[in-house]
Amino acid sequence: MMFSESLTRRAEDVLDHARTAGIMMATAESCTGGLVAGLLTSIAGASDVFERGFVTYSNESKTELLGIPATIIAAHGAVSAEVASRMATQCLLKSNADIAVSITGIAGPGGSAHKPAGLVYFGLALRDHPVRVVCKRLGDRGRNNVRLAAVETALALFSEGVDLIAEVETRIAD
Repeated sequence: MMFSESLTRRAEDVLDHARTAGIMMATAESCTGGLVAGLLTSIAGASDVFERGFVTYSNESKTELLGIPATIIAAHGAVSAEVASRMATQCLLKSNADIAVSITGIAGPGGSAHKPAGLVYFGLALRDHPVRVVCKRLGDRGRNNVRLAAVETALALFSEGVDLIAEVETRIAD
């Protein structure tokens, strides 16, 4: 098994939650290198709700695949709230999903005093909602542990996003 049993169960819950709400999901990943998409698609039936994933590890791929201007990356750095926000927005625009989560960070080793290992930005984009950006300082706990913690955060954001969409749809129906 590639992922822990508990992480797989959490992913199954997120997929079931999205399935019940009729919501399609997509990812734009940098420092996780597609781990969120890999986890979700390791579960049979994920294609019901997981639409696509972009692995945009390099700055060039962020520009080429997601259309993020190189000037934005140069001005703020690939690991920034601005880039995480744009990654999520563009992921949503370039997919048939209702919700997109983006991840960009420094898994380690390395980093700097300003952007240390374990610094990860997440974007949550929902159709017809403002983008939400979350910054996590996961600490220099080792590359794999930072990446797995980022996957857990992404799952939590997907769950929150599905709840938000379902809540709005319930209010509209009432």
